[in-house]
Amino acid sequence: MIRTPVPRRRRRVSPLVWLLLLTATAVAAALAAFAPTSPSRAQRVVGAADGVVGDGVTVFDDVPAVTNLDPGLLAALRGAARDAAGDGVEFVVNSGWRSRAYQDRMLHDAVVEYGSEDEAARWVATPDTSLHVSGQAVDIGPAAAAAWLARHGAGYGLCRIYRNEPWHLELRPEAVDAGCPRMYADPTQDPRMQQ
Repeated sequence: MIRTPVPRRRRRVSPLVWLLLLTATAVAAALAAFAPTSPSRAQRVVGAADGVVGDGVTVFDDVPAVTNLDPGLLAALRGAARDAAGDGVEFVVNSGWRSRAYQDRMLHDAVVEYGSEDEAARWVATPDTSLHVSGQAVDIGPAAAAAWLARHGAGYGLCRIYRNEPWHLELRPEAVDAGCPRMYADPTQDPRMQQ
């Protein structure tokens, strides 16, 4: 017996089903773009060449975080460090020059840690506004070094800029004669960060 194929009726997919499928695809693509496993600038591995410092780096070490600092800032830091050593205080560079990628990574991490860009901005600048990226800022520790610089830094033109960051220093040559300028509460108050 020969069977004749029975024509099948083609099922028509409703426009609502198509809309749901397209929406689900778009949502999945958006989630994948922001998933922690997707590559992005903020997740690029950064290292010493980007300005990451290990423990115990001093202002005399030959590492990019130090050698890429502004020459005037570096000279002032080294002069102050030599004098502080006479008082038994050593300067440790917790952060100096940073690549744009490293600064971007730090900002991304701060947003995750603090929960919003506004709160993160109190602690970490963008790569476009950070003075670390241009080599014009340095973070010095430990607490004894920060305290020594709070007392003596102006004499070298080294000034704290933000009240919430006692470790953050910038070169202000006029401070040698006139003292350091008034500090901002945090970077969100600094007009240079508003660019």
